[in-house]
Amino acid sequence: MTQGNEITSNKSRSSEIESLVRQRVRALRIARGWSLDELAERCWFSASTLSRMETGHRRIGLDQLTAIARALGTSLDHLVEPEDDQDVVIRPSRDEARGMTTWVLTRDQGPRGMKVARIRLTQPPATGEVGELPVHPGRDWFTVLSGTVLLVLGDRTIRVETGQAAEFSTMVPHAFGADGEPAEIIVILDPDGERSHLHP
Repeated sequence: MTQGNEITSNKSRSSEIESLVRQRVRALRIARGWSLDELAERCWFSASTLSRMETGHRRIGLDQLTAIARALGTSLDHLVEPEDDQDVVIRPSRDEARGMTTWVLTRDQGPRGMKVARIRLTQPPATGEVGELPVHPGRDWFTVLSGTVLLVLGDRTIRVETGQAAEFSTMVPHAFGADGEPAEIIVILDPDGERSHLHP
């Protein structure tokens, strides 16, 4: 890319962000049920100045945007954050060796660091000596969306069918996998469970 093209690209990107900021300011103002006059009063601008900012007839300076963000009860970061499909689309992570495809459904840590994930299992649970199975503090919970899951808990193997759920202490050596046909589950994992099952 030539320098001229880079400058054009940067200007275009800047224009896109400005347009996005104007849309967000207007949307937040309307969501709060405020007229231009009401928002203008809160950030010490005239309604006509604010109107020109919202419609793109006047650029919004950083100091003005800071005042607008404060008046709207949001942050500058939220107003200028770029928009793309990464904050919408959840893409799968595949682990061929373990026969797992995982969609982590919670982007942020939930209460007490809990994560929710959908997992497609295509292999049976890991076998071997009980002492070789994972153990970690806490409890795991899952519900079966389709297929049948084999849950190994110590010396026991439990079949969990479609529509059923399981909840168990993870201080017991454990593993789970598909019983023959592929199975899909929704799991709730604490940070130790996440490390053990999603990032071994």
